[in-house]
Amino acid sequence: MKTSQTLQPIKITVLAVLLSLTLACGYNAKTTPAMAGSMPTIAALSPSSTAAGSPAFTLTVNGSNFGSKAVVNWNGAAQTTTMVSANQLTMAVPAAAVATSTTVSITVTNPATSGTGMYGSGGTLAETSSPMSFAIN
Repeated sequence: MKTSQTLQPIKITVLAVLLSLTLACGYNAKTTPAMAGSMPTIAALSPSSTAAGSPAFTLTVNGSNFGSKAVVNWNGAAQTTTMVSANQLTMAVPAAAVATSTTVSITVTNPATSGTGMYGSGGTLAETSSPMSFAIN
């Protein structure tokens, strides 16, 4: 008998064992779902209202739990926001936004954060404050 014929059953057996182990182990990435983030809260707006047709101004949002990337939402639309502190944010309100009388809903959103664990697990969900009304009279 030739040597290659003798090794053939051993090669097949080794291949079968390796294939079985690979398939049996599988791939199981254990990820942790995102957790609730820090809920921002609005305590007061300054100014609390303005007259229709007013010039552009800076709106100051005072509250708590504002994340470093928190954004002020004007009627649900995210605005360019400056973080003063974890308790204060500002946004520039253009004159066009206050041209006519209406009531605007102001909220603050702390955006979601990506996970830092193995396979990107963890992280936090985006959280948005309860709305506060801003009157344009």
